[in-house]
Amino acid sequence: MLLKKLIQRGLTLFIFCQLLLPANAQQILTLESALDIARNNSPDIRRSLLNLERSEQTLKAQNAALKSNFSLSLTPFGYDQTRSFDNFNAKWFTSKTTQSFGTAMISQPFLPTDGTISLVNRFGWQNKSSIQGDNSIDSKSFTNYLSLSIAQPIFTYNRTKLQIKELELDLENAQLNYAMQKLNSEKQVTQFFYDVYLAQMNLTISQDEFTNTQKSYEITQNKVTAGIAAKEELYQAELNFATAKSTLQNAQVTLDNLKDQFKQYIGMDIMEEITVMTDVTLNPVVVDVKKAIDFGLSSRMELRQREIDIETSQFAMIRTKSLNEFKGDVSLSLGISGDNEKLMKIYENPTNNPRVSVSFNLPLYDWGEKKARIKAQEAVIETQKLSQVEERKQITIDIRRVYRSLQNLINQIDIAKQNEKNAQLTYEINLERYANGDLTSMDMNLFQNQLSTKKMSYAQALIDYKIELLNLKIQSLFDFEKNEAIVPENIIQKKK
Repeated sequence: MLLKKLIQRGLTLFIFCQLLLPANAQQILTLESALDIARNNSPDIRRSLLNLERSEQTLKAQNAALKSNFSLSLTPFGYDQTRSFDNFNAKWFTSKTTQSFGTAMISQPFLPTDGTISLVNRFGWQNKSSIQGDNSIDSKSFTNYLSLSIAQPIFTYNRTKLQIKELELDLENAQLNYAMQKLNSEKQVTQFFYDVYLAQMNLTISQDEFTNTQKSYEITQNKVTAGIAAKEELYQAELNFATAKSTLQNAQVTLDNLKDQFKQYIGMDIMEEITVMTDVTLNPVVVDVKKAIDFGLSSRMELRQREIDIETSQFAMIRTKSLNEFKGDVSLSLGISGDNEKLMKIYENPTNNPRVSVSFNLPLYDWGEKKARIKAQEAVIETQKLSQVEERKQITIDIRRVYRSLQNLINQIDIAKQNEKNAQLTYEINLERYANGDLTSMDMNLFQNQLSTKKMSYAQALIDYKIELLNLKIQSLFDFEKNEAIVPENIIQKKK
């Protein structure tokens, strides 16, 4: 019996040592430090930031495409030989062409009209020979062609302006998503943080329960040895002791698993040992529900996103209406060309090359395709408008719900605190009764479980209040703890 007692005490000491030893190498995280790590390393934040960078660079590229485009193409050597039939002379002839040329072009899009102005210069050298029977004709010359041309679509919408506007809205949407992701990340990090904190508390309570159960086991063991208690009491005490030990081990496993999930989410090294520390005491915050709703309806980024959806749908309507549309294209080109065997005399006898063309696309009958597609897009636009209205309603409902929950949680915290106090007093009173032999070990185990449950309920109520307070900040975009708005001013101005 003495050996068994020593083994049990040794096991208890070993478990506590295993729990305490890693703490020396652990990194202590507060909620603020965890949020800082997540802002820099969280995979969700990084994905949102990369999406923002994509939108920024795409818009930057489109704006760059509006500037003058310079290009140069070179063909250092070209050779062509063909055999053709001369219908006029009714004879076959062979032509050979050797040439070298280059083309330089400057193209400038014109945003106000969606036209394009181009300046093209083609300079080259060529050697042509034609052989027909015994006759041979050779021609060598330098050539140059310079032209200024304008291409202008008419009777249609400005596609370039529409594309730029879409990219600007896409960038704004990405900025809103990034800001919202930071808020959502704060909520998720806080939830993970408090989950780990509760798991740590549960482990501490399990340790206390294990210690108390061990004491109860020792008391029962002494009673059985002294002959003042039945052996059945010892069997029950052993079962309680084994259960407490299993509960302690389960609490440790749960804590380790939650720590791994927490470290993964905030972007920490999974192998790094951590422990969390925070103050969960109740600090009631005065909340003005009308102010919360007003801020939510004026600042929530989801509302601006619904507006962007409507604008994007309007752009889609413009494209839909352009199906089978009446449109035209005007092309104007003024050019001058010259050729001569001598380079310096290339423009001795220049030739003007003006060219003007006007073309139209006149749809005749599309069997109602365009009309049906317009009606379908109108339905999409109405759906987006309805979503915006419902979003405003949902924001109001969510803020009112969180406000009621906060008021209720304050009462629940008071009740949970009193329950924990009562459970502690009840446990201490019945522990004396158990020591005096007035209670069985099974009864004592029930009081122990009751105390553990009330401690966890009180901690859970405190954390629920803090989570709901954070939820109110996210829903209203106003921090009532600091009495300040949390939305960047530039986003508010864009929304207005």
